[in-house]
Amino acid sequence: MIETVRPAHPGEGAALGALEADARHAVLDQRGGPELLAEVAPVGADAWEQRLLDHAWIVILALIDDYPVGYLAGVVTGERFEIEAVWVDEGARELGFGDSLLITAVEQARSHGATVAEAVALPGDRATKNLYERFAMKARKLTVSRRI
Repeated sequence: MIETVRPAHPGEGAALGALEADARHAVLDQRGGPELLAEVAPVGADAWEQRLLDHAWIVILALIDDYPVGYLAGVVTGERFEIEAVWVDEGARELGFGDSLLITAVEQARSHGATVAEAVALPGDRATKNLYERFAMKARKLTVSRRI
């Protein structure tokens, strides 16, 4: 078994679209998940291909034997690297992919001039919060809401 983390290449939009669909499905049952999904439209295979050609976007794939099992996507705007999504298939967790995805993405973001990395984690998503906390990423803002 060969485990790899590398930048995604043009032509891998369909694989990213499938991973994104899995990630969105998993978020449905998390606290805040349905609201997040309502705010953030799916990217889809064609738009992933466009992102892979746009140098502002950093898209990293995690693979086992050339089979995609996770991804991280974010965009660099000025000095800020905004992580839009990070996802590792449940069967591939606990193998260090999350850390490797984040390390690789942050290295690329630095090379694009970013000096700050930001991300969002749902309140009940302890695994994602733990990942970010391992990299000394701290909450700077909390959003709370209630239907009225």
